[in-house]
Amino acid sequence: MTNGEQPVKTVVQRGLWFEEFEIGVRYLHRPGRTVTEADNVLFTTLTMNTQALHLDAAFSDGLPPFNQRLVNSMFTLSTLVGLSVAQLTQGTIVGNLGFSEIAFPKPLFHGDTLYAETVILEKRESKSRPGEGIVTFAHTGRNQHDDVVATANRKSLVRMRPGGVTD
Repeated sequence: MTNGEQPVKTVVQRGLWFEEFEIGVRYLHRPGRTVTEADNVLFTTLTMNTQALHLDAAFSDGLPPFNQRLVNSMFTLSTLVGLSVAQLTQGTIVGNLGFSEIAFPKPLFHGDTLYAETVILEKRESKSRPGEGIVTFAHTGRNQHDDVVATANRKSLVRMRPGGVTD
């Protein structure tokens, strides 16, 4: 393209429209997110969670079975969902309707990298909100050793493709 020519096509990053979600498809969200001590302490204090397991190294270091501070599980859950946004729901979500089946089978520690993946479990058109649909996501978070550290199901209200818009 030479100076002064108009681009043939413009692409704006967005999530998927309701119609683009396919049940059973697995999305791997990359890059991962390496969690630092600062991340954990900031999130923990911002949310008023004074749990010593997140804040007090001397206390946690002497407490089996992990003998170190744990990353706040709510930070893990928030980051797990956040890692999926750019690929799945950026600009197309109306809102989250709820979370279920949340589990933290193994802890996340400072310096661990969280990788996220999402499988689409189900979808249906909204009965009360025309132009929108409900999508159920199954999120899984793994650390750099491929250990599952978090799972959660999430129901979200997602916009349908606006009439006449094509890619």
